[in-house]
Amino acid sequence: MATAHSRAAARAMLSPAVILLLGWMIVPLAMTVYFSFLRYNLLMPGQEEFIGFQNYEFFLTDPAFFAAIINTLLLVGGVLFITIVGGVLLALLLDQPFFGQGIVRILVIAPFFVMPTVSALVWKNMFMNPVNGLFAWMAKLVGMQPIDWLSEVPLLSIVIIVAWQWLPFATLILLTAMQSLDSDQLEASEMDGAPPLSRFRYIVVPHLSRAITVVILIQTIFLLSIFAEILVTTNGGPGYATTNLTYLVYMQSLLQFDVGGGSAGGIIAVILANIVAIFLMRMIGKNLDV
Repeated sequence: MATAHSRAAARAMLSPAVILLLGWMIVPLAMTVYFSFLRYNLLMPGQEEFIGFQNYEFFLTDPAFFAAIINTLLLVGGVLFITIVGGVLLALLLDQPFFGQGIVRILVIAPFFVMPTVSALVWKNMFMNPVNGLFAWMAKLVGMQPIDWLSEVPLLSIVIIVAWQWLPFATLILLTAMQSLDSDQLEASEMDGAPPLSRFRYIVVPHLSRAITVVILIQTIFLLSIFAEILVTTNGGPGYATTNLTYLVYMQSLLQFDVGGGSAGGIIAVILANIVAIFLMRMIGKNLDV
């Protein structure tokens, strides 16, 4: 009786979370799947029609879809490269004792708490503006022609903006892992005459491998849905130069009022994100087993 009573109490305590999950995630997902099989345009209310997989076929055969996939991969890969390399270097630097270490650590982590929309506006108007931006001023200072970053290298500009936001996160995780490194190993290798690069390669990097894997996993999940930075700076342009999969779904559903096509794109994006997440979870599991 006591066991049955405890099970009933456990179910009662879990039920609010289950109900919230049902209402917050499963119901909207089911509605998105339902809409993806309809010809549903907001400009033509009351004319919904079941069309099967035509929305999926249209979305997958749209030339913008392949451009969005490539841009998404380049965006995620570029940000991961910058944040991992920069995070390791900053972690090595911040792990050294120096005056004002605590203040410097706070300043390094601070960009992570800035809203994506605000940071994108700051980069667009204060740094990358071809007339009054800081980069334009620096180029003129050395006699070079200023670059219109968001027009000439738009995807690289988005990568820089997003990497600036996520670099503090990678630095924080890697710095925490760095501080758990046994200093006796480094001292012993230094006494044995190992050069700094060898100590970094054979001691520091293997010790940070698990933290790096965690950073890759968490950042990739969030980077697949980058949206605000693109909306504020380039609106997916020029052309489809900075259109990722998330922004393409937004264009299809809210700019073209095609709820059916946008829903199909959203389901495709969810499937691809889950495939990436499963792959990364297996990778991190193998890494932790080593």
